[in-house]
Amino acid sequence: MRNLLLKLFLLLFFIANSNFANSGTENNPLTSKEIEEVILSLGNILKTNYVYPEKANKMAELLDKNYRAGRYHRVKEARQLARKLQEDIKSVYQDKHLRVRFDPKVVLRIRAQEKQSKDDFSDENEFRKMQFRNFGFNELKILSGNLGYLDLREFSDTKYATETAAAAMNFLSNTDALIIDLRFNGGGSPTMTQFLSSYLFNSKPVHLSGIYWRPDNEYTEFYTLSQVPGKRRPDIDVYILTSDNTFSAAEEFSYNLKNLKRATLIGETTRGGAHPGERKVVSDRFTIWVPSGRAINPITNSNWEGVGVKPHVEILASKALLKAQIIALEKLAKQKENLDSIYTWYITALKAELDPVQIDDATLQQYEGKFGFLTWSFENGSLYSKRKGEEKRQLEAIDNNLFRFQGGKNLRFKVLMENDKVIGVQEVFYNRVGRTLFKSS
Repeated sequence: MRNLLLKLFLLLFFIANSNFANSGTENNPLTSKEIEEVILSLGNILKTNYVYPEKANKMAELLDKNYRAGRYHRVKEARQLARKLQEDIKSVYQDKHLRVRFDPKVVLRIRAQEKQSKDDFSDENEFRKMQFRNFGFNELKILSGNLGYLDLREFSDTKYATETAAAAMNFLSNTDALIIDLRFNGGGSPTMTQFLSSYLFNSKPVHLSGIYWRPDNEYTEFYTLSQVPGKRRPDIDVYILTSDNTFSAAEEFSYNLKNLKRATLIGETTRGGAHPGERKVVSDRFTIWVPSGRAINPITNSNWEGVGVKPHVEILASKALLKAQIIALEKLAKQKENLDSIYTWYITALKAELDPVQIDDATLQQYEGKFGFLTWSFENGSLYSKRKGEEKRQLEAIDNNLFRFQGGKNLRFKVLMENDKVIGVQEVFYNRVGRTLFKSS
């Protein structure tokens, strides 16, 4: 602990002194010398690291050509230069991971960390940052019908997040279907995609994916793990929610399970980034995120770069969770006929939420009246129910003649008609019919 505090002090001391020495750096105007340094460094980084050597050479050549033509000397603001450089690089190839940034503070932080050996300090620092975000595990819950739900916002490295990931998967281990929400997941580490995938197969290793790393000319393969903490669920139906924000490692997870026919994808086509990499310092004030790897799927021998991962069921991301629940429950209803009535109960409500029932005002006004101890009234376009001595409660339609209290789950009211006239309402529960309340006025 004493060593950790000492290292932390030294890092903060270095940053503080660097900030002092470079005070005003962020606001300093661009100089010809700095522009030349940035162009040269950027070209060298791309040629050494970018996953496609031929495209890297073209990028570097374009930067040099534009520099010699004086295009960058006309740029006066540093952030504008970063945007222009990124635009020019991407004109060669639209790699969605490729990013040029003006960020002196990040440069200082990277250089400060580089002065530390790859030791417990850097590990502890990374751990704390991930822990602050709960390693991406944003929400866990059991939805109606015993559906497990995991809202995962990032794939943290298993070096730090194994315990949390295992706890999450074991919490969901007794559910009848699993929904994994990646609609707001921007990616992360392939080690976590490997770890979570392993819970969805038996102990025999399954080839998930591979990554070719250009700088070292190496190919890394990822298989499901033969051992995981807790219970595996190779039998459970899996549904993955996607959006156009789903990116990188989140796309890998979706792509792998889709091609292995292990999950049903529901939502929108993903963003389309299959080239992992890292941030590198270009100069004192500029950085680049340079993709140095390329995902290769063993089934397709390709990846999702530039095109994204297309879901099995295309629907707006905002409606994907509701759709997934309906699909999961409809399948369970066929498998577990003894529970058909409760599944149908949930499905009816979910369908009404997905596609709200529209009832015109004239029909709703027809439903006004006294029904036993309840009084129904129409006010400002909505139907309300009031019990003597209690506050009135708004009713919401889940079918043309079926209502429930707004947000209610356990009780519904069916409107009874005879000769096109309302004669009463009937209490309905998922497993039985309750009282019939006849209309008295």
